Amino acid sequence: MVPVVSIVGKSKSGKTTLVCKIISELKDRGYKVATIKHDTHGFDIDKPGKDTWKHGEAGSSTVVISSPSKIAMIQQLEEEKKLDEIIEKIENADIILTEGYKRENKPKIEVVRSERSNETLCDESEAIAIATDIEDFSFGDVPVFDWNDSKGIANLLVDKYL
Repeated sequence: MVPVVSIVGKSKSGKTTLVCKIISELKDRGYKVATIKHDTHGFDIDKPGKDTWKHGEAGSSTVVISSPSKIAMIQQLEEEKKLDEIIEKIENADIILTEGYKRENKPKIEVVRSERSNETLCDESEAIAIATDIEDFSFGDVPVFDWNDSKGIANLLVDKYL
């Protein structure tokens, strides 16, 4: 089974920045990384006027666009898919990083930034690491990394899961 690790933290704490740094670091080491971003507000990746948008507007419940180098599927849902259901659809990855999903039962790396809060969202049993800009931050036996230490966090992921 492909390992799944969630990057969690408060809004605007730097989760996306950290996820991108970890992706780059793992890719440079030859690993294939898949990501899943949780958006509680809803999103739209289709552009009005494009063919796929027209398909959806006409009533297609699932629209797939495919090319020699990419594929994307836009599916209308009656209820949100569970994380494990989404994970099942991912192929060809050594590790899956999620951004968000703080309530799911997956190991977590929490981003704690001084400008947002110095308190954690998850408890010690869920966290495999903390990434922070707060000096002398401690969280029980959970390793604490500088927020910019994507190499150290990647080392942890490689040692623990890859």
